[in-house]
Amino acid sequence: MFDKRKIAEKFALSEHIVIHPGDCLDLLRVIPDGSIKLIVTSPPYNIGKEYEKRLKLDSYLEQQAAVIPECVRCLADNGSICWQVGNYVRHGAIIPLDTLLYPIFTGLGLTMRNRIVWHFEHGLHCSRRFSGRYETIMWFTKSDGYTFNLDSVRVPQKYPGKRYFKGPNAGRYSCNPLGKNPGDLWVIPNVKSNHVEKTEHPCQYPVELIERLVLSMTDEDDWVLDPFLGTGTSIIAAIRHNRRGAGAEIVPKYIQMAKDRIKQQLAGTLRTRPMDKPVYDPFKAGNSLTTAPWNKKQNDKQEGLFDKPARKHGCAIQ
Repeated sequence: MFDKRKIAEKFALSEHIVIHPGDCLDLLRVIPDGSIKLIVTSPPYNIGKEYEKRLKLDSYLEQQAAVIPECVRCLADNGSICWQVGNYVRHGAIIPLDTLLYPIFTGLGLTMRNRIVWHFEHGLHCSRRFSGRYETIMWFTKSDGYTFNLDSVRVPQKYPGKRYFKGPNAGRYSCNPLGKNPGDLWVIPNVKSNHVEKTEHPCQYPVELIERLVLSMTDEDDWVLDPFLGTGTSIIAAIRHNRRGAGAEIVPKYIQMAKDRIKQQLAGTLRTRPMDKPVYDPFKAGNSLTTAPWNKKQNDKQEGLFDKPARKHGCAIQ
């Protein structure tokens, strides 16, 4: 691990950690061609101080169309771009952003390898449509010779001791002893109020989400870049696994948060949710507030639980 590194503001290949305090295009334009192994980000729909100004959809897409070509230029031939987005809601209508951004990437010659679905349990509660509980990660590569370290991110097999019953392989394990491919549906808790990683940032993603991308798509000492850095999660995931990290952020408060969190990571004091920690299942834990498929007897025990939820439980019903 890079344990005593300075946090530079100007990019140079000799650095290990770079946080550019300003527009991401200013950072991207000084990065040499083909020098970044992984570009991973979650571009905000809002801009300006404290992200108080919400972009119109057309303006958002124009902004992305300016940033993405510079990212492609910086990307190594064996590198990957992972663009994490959700839905844009306009007048009650859902607009999936990945479908609008896809043509920008493919128009620049990139190939989509996966559309990863990130599923989580917590978010806004809707009353006139099903509550949104997933976002997507579009994974693009520049060539067919991209880095992909599957063994680094395998997860436990459902039946680890399963063997072939008959045939030429009878008696042998029928699954990979290192674990199974995690697939393209990732169940990882999002960062909400009770999450150990929570900061003031409104759209913070968990370190473990980025760790899986870093481990599978880069090697040690490779560069990981986040054009919209936020509170530094992408750099934290990178340096945790002996990679180099760079990013840009325009909000001074978030820049300071990123620096503080990175320093904590280097000191070994940053609290994060471990990659291998199972997702909490309150039903299996015997939590009486959770019911499996509708069961009247169990549900009767919860009588009155949802009376006036906005006032009683502080929920925002939308």
